[in-house]
Amino acid sequence: MVKQNSSTWLLLIHQVPTSPSYLRVKMWRRLQKIGAVAVKSSVYALPQSDQGMEDFHWVAQEILESGGDASVCEATFIEGITNDQLIDLFRSARESDYRELEKESQAIDRDLRKPRKDGEAVTPGIAVRVSRQRQWLTEIQAIDFFPTAESRKAESRISEIETRVRKNPMRQDRRSPGDYSGRVWVTRKGIHVDRIASAWLIRRFIDNRAHFKFVAAKGYKPETDEVRFDMFDAEFTHAGDLCTFEVLIDRMNLKERALTSIAEMIHDIDLKESKFARPETVGFGLMIAAICTAHKADMDRLERGAALLDDLYEFYKRR
Repeated sequence: MVKQNSSTWLLLIHQVPTSPSYLRVKMWRRLQKIGAVAVKSSVYALPQSDQGMEDFHWVAQEILESGGDASVCEATFIEGITNDQLIDLFRSARESDYRELEKESQAIDRDLRKPRKDGEAVTPGIAVRVSRQRQWLTEIQAIDFFPTAESRKAESRISEIETRVRKNPMRQDRRSPGDYSGRVWVTRKGIHVDRIASAWLIRRFIDNRAHFKFVAAKGYKPETDEVRFDMFDAEFTHAGDLCTFEVLIDRMNLKERALTSIAEMIHDIDLKESKFARPETVGFGLMIAAICTAHKADMDRLERGAALLDDLYEFYKRR
């Protein structure tokens, strides 16, 4: 939140090269993400703050490195746009974000209200959508410099949905590894810790003839007999406060203590928590980060990560 009586603003005055053509859109998205609003076609404003200065600095540097021109300055408006009008621009931008958020909240609410048989549980996919709603709200609030009632209404709405989801049991559908054999397992491209570990778990303990497919995060329609994991509306994905690796262990009834040790590290890294706070988690996370930095192809990441996880599993199994 920013003081409304502040009269000094940060301005980014820039000129983006016409080539490559995508650069202008890329910069526009950058500015949208940090919450800047357009005062003129090539002039964007932020409330004065250390964070705003840093955000504009990085955008300006990227424009300069791309061959454009950019300056960041502090300014006070004397004629033309007033402080109140500029504040209204920021509020209007956030109100648009809150409206989009509300549409998704209403869609989730409708799904929760659909009639279910006695004892029928909520699908994990709804829990994932609610979790994403909370993340989206957090991102909007971070750039909501002049909050209005819309922020409080969105907070209340999502908190209410979260409470309703917590009160409903998640659909567990426990299976045995024998239910899956030679399947195509689908997940999002750019695999990192949870998807690397989940793919390793699938191939080693669930489906030793598994094939993996890596697809775009949005819009994928599964083919017959494909199984999705760690992606939107997947058969296996985050549920409640469990990451996908933990969900697979639970649903497949895998009870080895060595897997529990690995799951605790996966959980804390993937969910950015310190729930289990194992001392080796930081080192494991660095190894995964190194693998992902050195290897861009998903199958390469999987193979390197699987070798690491094989060794960790044997280590924990023998302790």
